[in-house]
Amino acid sequence: MQNAALQDELRRMQAGEPYNAHTPEMYAWRDEVKKTLRRLNITEYHEPTMAAITRELLPNSAPDVYVEPPFYCDYGNLIFAGEGVFINFGSIILDGGGVYIGRKTLIAPGVHIYTAEHPLDAEPRSRYEMCRPVHIGEQCWIGGDVTICPGVTIGDRTVIGAGSVVTKDIPSDCVAYGNPCRVAKKVNGK
Repeated sequence: MQNAALQDELRRMQAGEPYNAHTPEMYAWRDEVKKTLRRLNITEYHEPTMAAITRELLPNSAPDVYVEPPFYCDYGNLIFAGEGVFINFGSIILDGGGVYIGRKTLIAPGVHIYTAEHPLDAEPRSRYEMCRPVHIGEQCWIGGDVTICPGVTIGDRTVIGAGSVVTKDIPSDCVAYGNPCRVAKKVNGK
């Protein structure tokens, strides 16, 4: 059972309000997640145990989501991945604000998805952070080493080119790449 202090910080975090990620309760919560991540990251591939650990780590995702270790996240229960999602080696998802991944989306190696952001001024930055959700549509392909920043939405069937830094929303049915990531062309007959 989570205590009231932890519940309050988690509520603020998920609501996009300033919250303190550095309380003893928040550290303890993330430490429990790290224990589950460790079990996932040392499990032999394709063992039944790996699927069970993935379900434990990502309880709000479809049962067939596949995570290729090593994988890292803050909480896991705030990742909402649809059917057929594949997350490849070395991906990092900071999911405090919620990460929503549409069905049949492919996440390439080394992708980083961030929902946490910090105040620009040093004094408040030492006291709190905020989160904004990330939404990735259905049937997307997120290329290797892509970074997706807080608050971004990527539309359905979009391809994000390797090494891109996505700082703003990207529409459906396009190929986008670069730093910052920009639409290069429309695809899928659109």
